[in-house]
Amino acid sequence: MLTFTQRQPPNDDTIVTFTLALTAEERTRSRHKFTLADGQEIFLRLARGTVLNDGDLLTDETESIYMRIIAKQEPVLTAYAEIPLLLRAAYHLGNRHVPVEINSTYLRLSPDTVLAAMLIQLGLEIKEEVVPFQPELGAYGNHSHA
Repeated sequence: MLTFTQRQPPNDDTIVTFTLALTAEERTRSRHKFTLADGQEIFLRLARGTVLNDGDLLTDETESIYMRIIAKQEPVLTAYAEIPLLLRAAYHLGNRHVPVEINSTYLRLSPDTVLAAMLIQLGLEIKEEVVPFQPELGAYGNHSHA
């Protein structure tokens, strides 16, 4: 079984042997076994607390095999509104410690009927989508690629 132990930032010049599509939640797993589309099993043994981003490269200890991480499309709720309403909604979602992707025109979160109802009540337009989900890491998240 291939074991990937190191993360590197995205680099289009690197020759990649494998790609692995992961959901936002799966990209937070620093130690986990995954099965590739061809049935081959791989193991991630990364530094604890590592959060993978779309495009990151993983390599084994010898740096001879590279794998690219892709943000997998997954069901999400996308909430649209003008900035004042987005800020208010972000505050309420943050109080609930909900992973949220924040953009200047929308907030995106995992499907949740209670939260959807709250956002609608606040005046946001909600759209169900299946897209890559990139939630914020938070103030104490791992932002480095070391």
